Amino acid sequence: MKLAERFKHIRIVRSFVYGIVGAITYPGLVLFNKIRIEGTEHLRALPRRNVLFVSNHQTYFADVIAFIHIFCAVKWRKKNKLGVPYYLLNPFTNVYFVAAEETMNGNWLTRFFKLAGALTVKRTWRAEGKDVSRDRDESDTCKIDKALGSSWVITFPQGTTKPFAPGRKGTAHIIKNNQPVVVPVVINGFWRAFNKTGLTFKKKGSRLSIRFKEPMIIDYTQPVEAILEQVMEAIEQSRNYMMRSKHHIMHLLDK
Repeated sequence: MKLAERFKHIRIVRSFVYGIVGAITYPGLVLFNKIRIEGTEHLRALPRRNVLFVSNHQTYFADVIAFIHIFCAVKWRKKNKLGVPYYLLNPFTNVYFVAAEETMNGNWLTRFFKLAGALTVKRTWRAEGKDVSRDRDESDTCKIDKALGSSWVITFPQGTTKPFAPGRKGTAHIIKNNQPVVVPVVINGFWRAFNKTGLTFKKKGSRLSIRFKEPMIIDYTQPVEAILEQVMEAIEQSRNYMMRSKHHIMHLLDK
């Protein structure tokens, strides 16, 4: 195991990384932009392990960073707000996040972010900017299964920042195999405020929103296709949801 891989499993190392990254990114979430948080009451009764957060995706890093801020704030009994970030003095570190290996190995900064608890996986559909088709790497799945055995895990089923992109079956396989508590999350505004990486401002004064929904009720005996469709509907990224949204917009324009 590489040195960075060893370090990211050490809580004190993750606390150090959260402190630095949190202090740098806090102004972008709260001062330069305005973040609205909903549903943190659903986080308080969650078990310490085998919890999977599934969310839509708008930037490479700002989304995950915002999640970690919120988890830390909830640990300090804040409800639906961040407030003064003294929570970074003793952050919530019992969480990992799934990220593309290619993205996390991009430069020294992304490699530093790996220490925050990145579970790097190989994309099965894209590599080095080109479309590919390859089988799911079982070692990647085992990596996530192991993390769920002791912690929370954040994953983005679409694996891309493109809205309404199809979900990837890997997420459904993880759910079927581990039977975790699945918490759907819907985010918005990050694409407007930040560039694609989420590390540079694109438009200040944007409204960001993160909404945690109630844990899903899932029949784990269903086929992975059915589980995936249920997840995509819950994070409001399914094809049916897209069609309903378009219909609603057209209805408003006709008024």
